[in-house]
Amino acid sequence: MRCLSPPPSFVHSRLDYGNFVLVGLPAYLQWRLQSVLNAAARLVFRQNRYDHVADALATLHWLRLPQRVNFKVAVMAFRVLHVSRHHTGTILFVSPADLPGRRRLRSSSLHQLLVPSFRLTTVGRRTFPVAASLLCNSLQSDIQLSQSLPVFRQRLETFLFYNPSPT
Repeated sequence: MRCLSPPPSFVHSRLDYGNFVLVGLPAYLQWRLQSVLNAAARLVFRQNRYDHVADALATLHWLRLPQRVNFKVAVMAFRVLHVSRHHTGTILFVSPADLPGRRRLRSSSLHQLLVPSFRLTTVGRRTFPVAASLLCNSLQSDIQLSQSLPVFRQRLETFLFYNPSPT
């Protein structure tokens, strides 16, 4: 495939701007935003409207929209838990090992996060602490135990690229 130079990064910046709003988005709205990403990939490779776009997305190493949203949420959670110098991580996320009566639970040794209680509504599941805890708990332990942000990002992107639905 022949690629245009430079790739249309404006599409990514606009989609990444509101990623936390896109958590748990209905499928018909995800499809609309995915079609924007598909059109950008076709533009890069000068493909026709009806050409299959999967090879173009794979060549560009672009994640599909649900995986892209999960990637951004997980990276933000990693930053809050590991990189942030403030105490916001202890407010948003709680590990079972931090609670006195739960130190011997299997979840405390597996580096799982407690999912905050929420109302069984769409809005409750879409809040950052709930969505990030559920997503982080669904990741493999080698990804969760990454020592630095670049290593975490690389492992997470590889995992999401080859495993379309981690949650």
